[in-house]
Amino acid sequence: MLQLTIAAQQALQLGLFQRAARYIQTISLSDLVDVAIIAYIIYRLMLFMRNSQAAQAIKGIFFVVILQGLSDVMQLHVLNFVLKSVVQVGFIALIVVFQPEIRHFLGQMGNNNLRRLLMNDEDTGILDQTIRETVSAYRQMSQDKVGALTVFERSSLLSDQIRNGNALDAAVSDELLKNIFYPKAPLHDGAVIIREGRIVAAGCVLPLSENPNISRELGTRHRAGLGITEHTDALVVICSEETGSISVATGGVLKRHLAPETLERLLRAELITDLEEKKTLFNNLTTKNILNWIKGRKEDDEHGV
Repeated sequence: MLQLTIAAQQALQLGLFQRAARYIQTISLSDLVDVAIIAYIIYRLMLFMRNSQAAQAIKGIFFVVILQGLSDVMQLHVLNFVLKSVVQVGFIALIVVFQPEIRHFLGQMGNNNLRRLLMNDEDTGILDQTIRETVSAYRQMSQDKVGALTVFERSSLLSDQIRNGNALDAAVSDELLKNIFYPKAPLHDGAVIIREGRIVAAGCVLPLSENPNISRELGTRHRAGLGITEHTDALVVICSEETGSISVATGGVLKRHLAPETLERLLRAELITDLEEKKTLFNNLTTKNILNWIKGRKEDDEHGV
């Protein structure tokens, strides 16, 4: 009896595997592209909700929708009518109220990532030079205990922060960074934002970190550096005015007391090596590989596989 039960389970599992295999064979390239696009949109939407100040409002919307469904099931007609009216009018109101957040979300969905993936060797060389100049400037500022805050923009656009600063368009250099952060310079209190190897703005105001567990010994400069990395994927290099210590913030995490050599290795790993890995992955999805995949699928169909 036990052997029959085991045999039945094995037969059932074999049948499931066979059905799964047949189902997988019916998946086409358009299905994969379709799922990938939807997954990316959902991922970006969830990331935006987590990092956006509108997250609480979105949670409230979900609560109203759930409450409306319950009122419909429980036949609470008056409450259901009121909630339906709120949802209909509220949808238009939300578009107006959260227009900046919607614009920011669509901006992040734009072609900034693709542009980074299509960077050529010359662009990588500019980024390499930018890192060398930044490390050189921070080495001297660390010795002189000059406060500094430099933001490297990556996938997340920092347009709002750039607009509240002073627009520039200059190559990154050791002397320029030291002049900007010179204690008596008019822009020394704000942040410098670097986009694609060039300084695009200085004197920028960054959002302060909302993390309640930050050490009290950290000042406004460190809190601002952490704050922008909690909302975006930017990388921030900070020099303490009190101690001359160099720190790097990324992903809401602060790495402190870095030597200039360590800073250079970290910047290369985060800005160049990471980008090259993404470019390699992107190149593996070229048209040639996709066509080879389609050709293989056609051959399998011809042979009845």
